[in-house]
Amino acid sequence: MSSSLHPRTDRPAVTVIGLGPMGRALAGAFVAAGVRTTVWNRTPGRDRELIEQGATGAGSAAAAVAASPLTVVCVIDYDAADAVLRQAEVTAGLKGRTLLNLTADTPERARDTGRWAAEHGIAYLDGAIMTPTPTIGTPDAVFIHSGPEELYRAQRPVLDALGGVHTHLGEDIGRAAAYDIALLDIFWTAMTGYVHALAVAGAEGVKPTELAPFAQGIGVILPPLFRQLADDVESGGFSGEASRLSSAAASMTHIVHASEAHGIDASVMRSAEGLARRAVALGHGPDGFTRIAEFLGRR
Repeated sequence: MSSSLHPRTDRPAVTVIGLGPMGRALAGAFVAAGVRTTVWNRTPGRDRELIEQGATGAGSAAAAVAASPLTVVCVIDYDAADAVLRQAEVTAGLKGRTLLNLTADTPERARDTGRWAAEHGIAYLDGAIMTPTPTIGTPDAVFIHSGPEELYRAQRPVLDALGGVHTHLGEDIGRAAAYDIALLDIFWTAMTGYVHALAVAGAEGVKPTELAPFAQGIGVILPPLFRQLADDVESGGFSGEASRLSSAAASMTHIVHASEAHGIDASVMRSAEGLARRAVALGHGPDGFTRIAEFLGRR
């Protein structure tokens, strides 16, 4: 008989819970890599295309976790994850198996789930996906993980089906979420700044496509600055030799005034300006902009 009629059962197996855009991308990558993949979603019908590709649809979350030694969860937040995983029959089904939670939330929520998993005999890894859905299954995907290193290494052969780069950040369960929160902080504040800039430019008659090449130029400046500023914060130098905090605050004020002159909400920039002004008022005007990181971290 051909293998297509009798599929091999010695292939690695995984269950994916949560079939939003990212969950479907994860499950699709597993299927494409030849991993036996079971899928389940709280809202029925999202598994249809995956089943056509070769996945197995489970009738319940409990049946899904029982189908594989590794379950990968990717839902909107830990409230949604808990609503599924902490059902008695699902928790019982996970006992003695491995759970990888790729759901985004806070570091403390990750640690709480780690404690819950330990109490119920579930091997637990936490993680985050740092790239968008089209990258999953390609060399461009980026995943970060935290939890027991031995457990992480044991699961790597299956996780490699997702493509890209996988980095283990340490055994503290909350460490991946800490990186995720910090990096998303950069992303969403940058995105907010960009759409605000488009609004301000538009009010001055500058088309978005006219501004975009210059905005990309700003983006090119940032990567070397990130490392330079990180070194400055870690060393405690806070040098204002290149640019003083008082000068940065003045620049922010100009943006606020230009925005509000057109009736454009400037609350985000007002907040940033407020941080800078408070630091200046404490005598840090001659310091560099990185002084704000130290200022924010004070207890």
